[in-house]
Amino acid sequence: MTYVKARSTFEAVIEKDPDCAMAYWGVAMSIVHPLWSDPPNEENFAKGQAMVEKAKVKGTKTQREVAYIQAINSYYAQGRKEKETDNLIAFEQGWAKVHDAFPSDPEATAFYALSLLGTASPADKNYVKQKKAGETAATILAKNPMHPGAHHYIIHAYDYPELAEKALDVARSYGEIAPSIPHALHMPTHIFTRLGLWDESIAMNIRSAAAAKLNPAGDKISLHYLHALDYMAYSYLQKAQDKKALAVVEETLALSDPLQPHAASAYTLAAVPARYVLERQQWEEAAKLEPRQPASYPWDKFPAMEAVTHFAIALGAAQTGDEQKAEKAIAKLGELKAQTEKSSAYWAKQVEIQRLSALAWLQFNQGEHNQALLTMQSAADLEATTEKHPVTPGEVLPARELLGDMLLEMEKYQQATVQYEAALNRSKNRFNSLYGAAKSAELAGDKDKAKQYYQMLVDIAEVEEADRPQLQQATTFLASK
Repeated sequence: MTYVKARSTFEAVIEKDPDCAMAYWGVAMSIVHPLWSDPPNEENFAKGQAMVEKAKVKGTKTQREVAYIQAINSYYAQGRKEKETDNLIAFEQGWAKVHDAFPSDPEATAFYALSLLGTASPADKNYVKQKKAGETAATILAKNPMHPGAHHYIIHAYDYPELAEKALDVARSYGEIAPSIPHALHMPTHIFTRLGLWDESIAMNIRSAAAAKLNPAGDKISLHYLHALDYMAYSYLQKAQDKKALAVVEETLALSDPLQPHAASAYTLAAVPARYVLERQQWEEAAKLEPRQPASYPWDKFPAMEAVTHFAIALGAAQTGDEQKAEKAIAKLGELKAQTEKSSAYWAKQVEIQRLSALAWLQFNQGEHNQALLTMQSAADLEATTEKHPVTPGEVLPARELLGDMLLEMEKYQQATVQYEAALNRSKNRFNSLYGAAKSAELAGDKDKAKQYYQMLVDIAEVEEADRPQLQQATTFLASK
């Protein structure tokens, strides 16, 4: 998925051999990103269409060549629309035909698996298409254990809490197959994050970031560099390695143009500073965050990513009693949701979850506890209908965890424990969810469960490096038992 370099390579082939049909096919394919939230703009879509037409004229050598060209043609034949849903459905149908015609062709199989993932719904909790994509890609590995595409799409297929174990062996071998490709080095950490394997995630993202520095996107800092930073910061925070997390924050804030404009880049720029203060419950610092940094970045293209900063501001302001600032940030989240709805129902829902969560805590700190609980429950229930996007290692603060926090504040300890455990089922080994489960169980009188979660917290954290009060409480509780 290093699409920029793939495209430039195919274009170089066209320069050397203008009659190579598959070079035109490759340019058209590189413009389509089934798993990313960036449909081709008008210029790129027109470029892809033109490349397909040239490929169709020149691609008459074999049936397989014609089939490949028809598969990508099926995407462009739908025309450019506000949403690319119909294009991706046609893309899947096109690759299904190629796979049926050439079942022993590993590349056709890989592209078919990719096309299935492009139309898979994160809301489908049976994961029908995801499982089919993973099983399809696995047939390639049975014949060629070194196939990078099969590794890649298996990881994407099983990037869900319930399925992640299926991809663990693949995740651990992928980095050795493609040891200098930033995205290949990063992809295993999707699985490590799902399983709460923070050390493995950190190690691979360090490698990915280093490779991305050596492989920029033309004259721009690669999105893969920023993407690795977000996953790295998230993992450090779960281990309470806050000094190392802060170093990633400082590295992120120091970035400036030229940056590759992409949803992953925008998300990292907003999420990394927000994560650091929110995970550490530094509410005053959260309320002081500056949105749209760096100012030169094209934020108007990424309203859902800008929303992350306003969510942090709203939550921080609500927790510190700055009602006016909280209300202003919550209103901004409503505006950004409306903007996001024009291009992505998924991301609009994510912004709404953030808006409801911030509103709930504003209501709570205004003394409207019952209404706050209803609002927070709505946010958590809405979150449960979605899955995290591959662009992020996890929600900046999960709504279910925030619901647990509210119940803990209201001294509803047993209910809080239930919510924290639900949050942990979705996001394994999250520091704050483990602490919340332990503390609420302790206050509910369930000493055995409290010991279990406090021990898990101590086991995942770097206790010697940490100064968080939650760890001090954990070690004190465990020492007394």
